[in-house]
Amino acid sequence: MVQIKVGITGQGGFMGSHLFNFLATKEDTIERIPFQRNYFENKNALQQFVASCDVIVHIAAMNRHEDQQVIYDTNVGLVKKLVSACEAAKVTPKIIFSSSTQEERDNLYGKSKRDGRQLFENWAKGQGGKIASLIIPNVFGPFGKPFYNSFVATFCHQIIIGEEPTILNDSEVNLIYINQLSEAFYQEIIKENTEENITSYTVPHTATRKVSEILELLKEYKSQYVEKGQVPKVNINSFELDLFNTFTSFIPKDYFPKKFTKHTDNRGEFVEIIRAGTSGQSSYSTTVPGITRGNHYHTRKVERFAVISGKALIKLRKIDSDEVFEYFLNGDEPAYVDMPIWYTHNITNVGDTELITLFWINEPYDPTDADTYFVEV
Repeated sequence: MVQIKVGITGQGGFMGSHLFNFLATKEDTIERIPFQRNYFENKNALQQFVASCDVIVHIAAMNRHEDQQVIYDTNVGLVKKLVSACEAAKVTPKIIFSSSTQEERDNLYGKSKRDGRQLFENWAKGQGGKIASLIIPNVFGPFGKPFYNSFVATFCHQIIIGEEPTILNDSEVNLIYINQLSEAFYQEIIKENTEENITSYTVPHTATRKVSEILELLKEYKSQYVEKGQVPKVNINSFELDLFNTFTSFIPKDYFPKKFTKHTDNRGEFVEIIRAGTSGQSSYSTTVPGITRGNHYHTRKVERFAVISGKALIKLRKIDSDEVFEYFLNGDEPAYVDMPIWYTHNITNVGDTELITLFWINEPYDPTDADTYFVEV
């Protein structure tokens, strides 16, 4: 199968980085062409970039600024630079434009999206290119920037640091989780060629909630998970699971490891491994000294490693980062570490005796499950 060469402007931002990482799981069909922010200030680099791509997903944009005119000028300017680069390089890659439901609103951000779309459509008509505009609802997900990407990111950040979020307008909001949006982009990328050069459609939202409902859920997650160590009720493939995984991405990495409470009497010892409001699957492994297990990541699963005997080193690394987090656990003081989504992880027996580890995951084990991707820590 011939791979489609895909570049993403705004690759380092919230939506762009998620899509870039998501496309890494589609290596049979996609070759990712790296993009750097400074390409927009370097005509030669930008022309080389557009000439290398079969498809360009244009996500780069400014969302917030105290001066609305700066937002408009920046966003329209980026579109003009991309169009100029395509013309100068004499190439017509398919362009997928990330627009917004705010196109319909009377603000300069919405106008920048409307006018940017029109510029792309004019280019497609004049040069024989293809432009597909995706009109996107409110997006939320892990690693968002508080006070910039979404109110969900802002609420998560404030709750974790002990602040009380303020609701300015308790309206119902249409939302889409970032993984689902990445899938929508992917389906547009691989769509077979049609006679239509100019298309646009609204990406369906996947959830509708009042702002106050979301805030209460996030507060409950802090109460149950951060303060009590319990996994709340989060059913697989649900809005609640997506919101929970978003929330946990804001928890500082020094939260782990968490020690268990050990109960000892004349019969021996008792340790409660997990309390959860959701169903799951438990398993355990024995590992001989010097052996490492894992080196993979998940995109939706909640997973807990509990060391109950022996000595272990657990390592985590976000797949688009070089920073590695290390946790030493000793069965003499049983403790656990939960595996964040999009973090590749492993566990090594660093002791002289057998390591016994208990694993809990919030869905039944399925050897055909596609949510395990192997990458070295």
